[in-house]
Amino acid sequence: MERPTIRCLFAKKLFFNMEKQVIGIPRALFFWKRPHFWPTFFENLGFEVLISPQTNKEMVEKGVKAADVETCFSVKILYGHVLWLEGKVDYLFIPRLKKNELGREYCPKFFALPDLFSLLVKTPILSPWVDLSKEELEATLVKTGEKIGQKKSAVKEAFARAVLKEKEEEEKITQGYFDKIKKTGKKIVLLSHPYNLYDEYVNLRIKRKIEDLGGEVIFIDEVPAKDFFNGPRGSTPKFHWEFGEEMLTQVREIIKVGVSGAIEISAFQCGCDAVLKEFIEKEFRSAKVPFLFVFIDEYTAEAGLQTRLEAFFDTIS
Repeated sequence: MERPTIRCLFAKKLFFNMEKQVIGIPRALFFWKRPHFWPTFFENLGFEVLISPQTNKEMVEKGVKAADVETCFSVKILYGHVLWLEGKVDYLFIPRLKKNELGREYCPKFFALPDLFSLLVKTPILSPWVDLSKEELEATLVKTGEKIGQKKSAVKEAFARAVLKEKEEEEKITQGYFDKIKKTGKKIVLLSHPYNLYDEYVNLRIKRKIEDLGGEVIFIDEVPAKDFFNGPRGSTPKFHWEFGEEMLTQVREIIKVGVSGAIEISAFQCGCDAVLKEFIEKEFRSAKVPFLFVFIDEYTAEAGLQTRLEAFFDTIS
């Protein structure tokens, strides 16, 4: 099951409700990791939530122009979404992601995002320092709430409702996953970060293309493998990145279930993916599962991707 569409308030609505302050959330990068939690949290705090629309050509062009040339494509996309929100909201929400509960770090480029955007936009930025290895998210958000005039009790209640909403949506995704693996036919697992998997403009509608070729698509983050790998590692290193251990665990789980092929999508200039890719490919090759690696950037053409997918399907028995 695909992630449900998130309700988005567009700019014109701001003129009809001037009582509530508006929180702007860019529909890019960190948003796709917890797409239901953040909007629900701020709505329950009494804010209007304006989520930038789906990625489009204009956003990409603005993001590429504003970002440094060495920046990965995914961060360039975020630039475009932030610029779209500029001038339409009272606050921009861009958390400073450091570590998860297990002490695994997020991409180093995530750390400085609030600082970079403070130089680019005039809108005040809410940028809680999220280091779950030192402090629970609820406590972090209580501190953030105080900065915008919210009582501790209100933040705790909003947090609880957001967690409940997120849990409900995750249960739907998990059920959808079990429905998919019961189906016959060619099951293709798509591997990447959520911000590449769920943004159809970025990934050139790869899910639709696979389905048109007769494949059943399973996104890697649908795989309910929550326990990180703690057994014998063999030649696999212990990754310090947040997504490394998680994705390898999910890969091993989906191999047990059985898939016809695997396709990994990576944004150009993603250093973390460049390392992880070798170990992911090794897992699939060892299980004799056909594997395809696809780079995406602002120059990637749909025709080229279509040709590669058709050739890939020819290798699947």
